This record gives sequence, structure tokens and C-alpha cells, in this order.
Amino acid sequence: MIETKNINFYYGNFHALKNISMQMETHTVTAFIGPSGCGKSTFLRLFNRMNDLIANTRLTGECLIDGKNIYEKSIQVDELRKKVGMVFQKPNPFPKSIFENVAYGLRVNGVSKQSFIARRVEESLRAAALWEEVKDKLKKSAFELSGGQQQRLCIARALAISPSILLMDEPASALDPISTSKIEELIYLLKKEYTIVIVTHNMQQAARISDKTGFFMLGELVEFNDTKKMFLNPEKEQTQNYITGRFG
Repeated sequence: MIETKNINFYYGNFHALKNISMQMETHTVTAFIGPSGCGKSTFLRLFNRMNDLIANTRLTGECLIDGKNIYEKSIQVDELRKKVGMVFQKPNPFPKSIFENVAYGLRVNGVSKQSFIARRVEESLRAAALWEEVKDKLKKSAFELSGGQQQRLCIARALAISPSILLMDEPASALDPISTSKIEELIYLLKKEYTIVIVTHNMQQAARISDKTGFFMLGELVEFNDTKKMFLNPEKEQTQNYITGRFG
């Protein structure tokens, strides 16, 4: 589903990602771990071309989704972002009703049939494990929801346009432990339908929810392996040192 070949990425003269090659399989959860500033969020944002929005950046190598390089000139970025949804670190609901938050992507993409929109809103809220909590207050402001509910609302908003890939950049870092647990349960359920890539600073979270883990350090991919093997028997000494808290 997702493959990178010899990816190098630059912010101006700063070499942020160095020669990264990786394959991520369909219907799995891949986690990226590593200290702050190691390149894991930059790498995640390659998959929906969010880094395009930053001035003076440069990419070499290939980033393939379903075998097609998404950085070819023929790629329509708007179409790509329908396929690759994104959930950010802090919940960022729009100043609209709960219903309109989820419906937003559909309306922007020209969907006008109200019955279809209503159905997709319900399906997306159910998929985000939020429907039972909000079904009687869909017209109320999204800002009335708790932080954990707002993050699940943002996940529902991303799901509404039927992506096949879901990117999550530290989706639970601003949440309390109970809300974090709900997000983790949700991620586990969603991988049946979606390919999920998550950046997390929480190694226990990576161990709990991911199938594969990539450990980044100073812009390099030090190790990429099955999560269980990574945490129980890493191949690289650097990985062992990071996981056991000797640095980072």
C-alpha cells in the first residue's frame, strides 16, 4: 500500500530525512517513534504532501501509494488527500455543529445530496465510536464536546470522505488516560478498514497498538521491524538504548 524508496527531504539546507526506504502493508498500524526533532512527523506528512505547504523544501526519492509515485507532476493533490486522511496532535474541530464538522469534507467535494451526507455522517461517527454519545446533539457546537470526544470527531471527519489511509500525528498526546485508551481501542478497530500510520512519543502506546514500528534518530530510520520484535529483541544497539531509556 505505502512504500518509500531512498527518500531525502530538506528544509532549506537542513537535511531532515536521510535515505529512508520502507514498506507499510494494507490494514496494519505502523508506528513511528524517536526523540523530538528526529524527522518522524516530517516523514508522516510526506504521505499526503502536507510538506508542500512549507516554503523552501525539497524532496528526492520516491513515495509510492498503490505503486504510484505521489510526487509525480500528474498527481492531483486534492484527490490524493481524499485518499489519505489526517488527524493532528491537538483536536481541531471547526466552529460548526457536530454534524457539519463531519459533513464538511463531503460538502467541499461537491456532495449535495442530503440523505447521502446524513448517512455518511452517521457511519463516520459510528466508525469513530462517537455516535452513541452525540446522536441526540448533532446540531450543537463541536466545542461543547470534551477533548477526547473532539479528537474522535476529528477522526470521524477524516473518515467521512472514505480514505484508504489514515495518518495520525500524536493523536492522543493532548488527552487524558481514559480518552487515550478510547483512541487506542478505536485505532485497533479501524485497521480492519484502513491502513494507519501513527507518530507517537509514547513507546508503550506504540507497543500496544502497532503491527510494525520504525525508530527514527537524527533524520535516519535506524530500525524498522515487527513491533513485538522491536521491543523485545531489537536488532540495533541504538534502538535498545532508546527503548530502555538510556537516551532520548
